[in-house]
Amino acid sequence: MRIKTALLFAAAPLAFAATPAFAAPGDPIALGDDATLDIQANVRLRYEAVDQDNAVEDADALTVRGRVGVELAFSGFKLFAEGEATGALADDYNDTLPFNGVEPFSVVADPENFELNRLQLSYFKDGNGVTVGRQRIILDNARFVGNVGWRQNEQTFDAVRGQAKIGPVSLDATYSNSQRTIFGVDSPREAMDGDLVLLNGGIDTKVVDVKAFAYLLDYDAGQAFNSLPFSSQTYGFLAKADIPLGVAKLNLLASAATQQDLGDNPTSYSTEYYNLEAGVGVSGFTLKAGYEELGSDGGVAAFQTPLATLHAFNGTADVFLVTPATGLRDTYASVAKGFTIPGLTTFNAMVAYHQFDSDFGGIDYGSEFDAQIGFKVGPVGVLAKFASYNADSFGVDTDKFWLQAEYSF
Repeated sequence: MRIKTALLFAAAPLAFAATPAFAAPGDPIALGDDATLDIQANVRLRYEAVDQDNAVEDADALTVRGRVGVELAFSGFKLFAEGEATGALADDYNDTLPFNGVEPFSVVADPENFELNRLQLSYFKDGNGVTVGRQRIILDNARFVGNVGWRQNEQTFDAVRGQAKIGPVSLDATYSNSQRTIFGVDSPREAMDGDLVLLNGGIDTKVVDVKAFAYLLDYDAGQAFNSLPFSSQTYGFLAKADIPLGVAKLNLLASAATQQDLGDNPTSYSTEYYNLEAGVGVSGFTLKAGYEELGSDGGVAAFQTPLATLHAFNGTADVFLVTPATGLRDTYASVAKGFTIPGLTTFNAMVAYHQFDSDFGGIDYGSEFDAQIGFKVGPVGVLAKFASYNADSFGVDTDKFWLQAEYSF
């Protein structure tokens, strides 16, 4: 049943595009002088293979994700509703171990799912406004709060969010009572309820953009994963600068934060976070190098970011989705390049290397090599990715490969 539903969602964008009323996909339909109707749709087909040096079988997952949303806009108000469905066309994989049962395969965290992804009402005027309902929230670079956009099932929040912009100053405040996770409607961790307060504000001087934040996560007791130290209070800042250097551009990033336990957290701890990164763009190449530390309080507990888009950090093999109690130090470098093959298309390629160590105890966790290339075939975006984690004193050797096609309007 869920496969049929996912295929129906996947076909919906093509149906809209073929209908005369929607001859220009992506363009809102005028309903009157001050009202529009906007149809939004997305389909993503992905193959993911996982090869791990352990007792379980290798995973092969072919999944399709479809989303269809409708937005009614009038007089500064917007009412938006979006459904999301994920189906498995090849399901030799364990979908979110251990939440949905144990299967003899490596994990691919894309369970079959059919859900209301977003339902929100917003009002904005001159950049200031409020959004109420189930919504997508991405703050800054998604290191602390994101939508986990890489996975097929998106993370959203049941929340009230206020945003304001006063010249170069921005303010953002959210209260959420439910984190709607990627794990699907059949998982006991479908939603993590509690009192989540997300405060973010900063100033953008065009050269330097500085943000300060406070994230207070007090999860209800008795939920799945409640034994992990996810209830926490985190205070910190993020600063980014873009500095022109003749034909090149220097990109700098610095972030630091402190974290302590909060509410029903089973562990009392206090630790820190640091991230320093420098990049330079020249002759079409983007070179980056950085250091990120998620600290440990003497090996008792470590800095955690349970609301983050974690796939974008600490290697795409996703070995460190939960920070080990001994903490994590990630020293990394990457090279990216865009290039065009005449008569074909423009390609964007990237390779990265990570060295992982503990913050406490002097442990060499391992290293990872990542590579990807993306391009477009007409309106369809195509992406191929590979990640190889070489374990030393943490986890097991892990190779992952993805091939993905995505279309949206």
